Amino acid sequence: MAISFVRTLISYALVVFALRIMGKRQVGELQPSELVVAIMISDLATIPMSDPALPLLSGIVPILTLISAEMSASLLSLKFPKIRKALTGSPAVIIKKGIICREEMRKNRYNLEDLAEGLRMKDYFDVDDVYMAILETNGSLSVIPKSGARPPTSDEAGIKGKQQTLPHVIIADGKKYPEHMQEAGVNDDWLKKQLSDRKITNANEVFLLTVDGDKKVTLQMKNKE
Repeated sequence: MAISFVRTLISYALVVFALRIMGKRQVGELQPSELVVAIMISDLATIPMSDPALPLLSGIVPILTLISAEMSASLLSLKFPKIRKALTGSPAVIIKKGIICREEMRKNRYNLEDLAEGLRMKDYFDVDDVYMAILETNGSLSVIPKSGARPPTSDEAGIKGKQQTLPHVIIADGKKYPEHMQEAGVNDDWLKKQLSDRKITNANEVFLLTVDGDKKVTLQMKNKE
């Protein structure tokens, strides 16, 4: 009994450590690769607990291997967008400018019932109130409402509210995204001017640069420390 008690505590501590390594996320926010690792770790942890005859290492070694693989994949995803896309996928625009994108729904096997449920969870009960809806890689739905459907602020005061739009990521961690520039309607000359105006000589110095529909630029530099 004492041996089983100690083995269980060790397995418990190892699983908690593994989940802490994966970051502070709720179960519903886990990326596909993270969810797979979490399920496999929980199964592997039960093996040495259910059979005392098995050596404890038969559960510890595979768990440590999975932790190492997940950490390596996370580091590679930070540096290589193609690997990140392969592991987690890409967000899909389900509603664009108030129009449901049937082809994107088909690609993601996302039906109208799923869409209605996702909108209800965001407190939107009518598709006509939605300007844009994005299916995130973890399965959650992000919603941008139409200007008149937002919580009453400027509309109640008789001021016509501006339509909120989705910012385009132009530079992320020093990497430029030409396809996002095309979607935002900007070019290399525009980007060079934005960097030059801020006395930035190299895009590699930029951690994040976004531009919205009003051409408002948000910029954060990399930490120099």
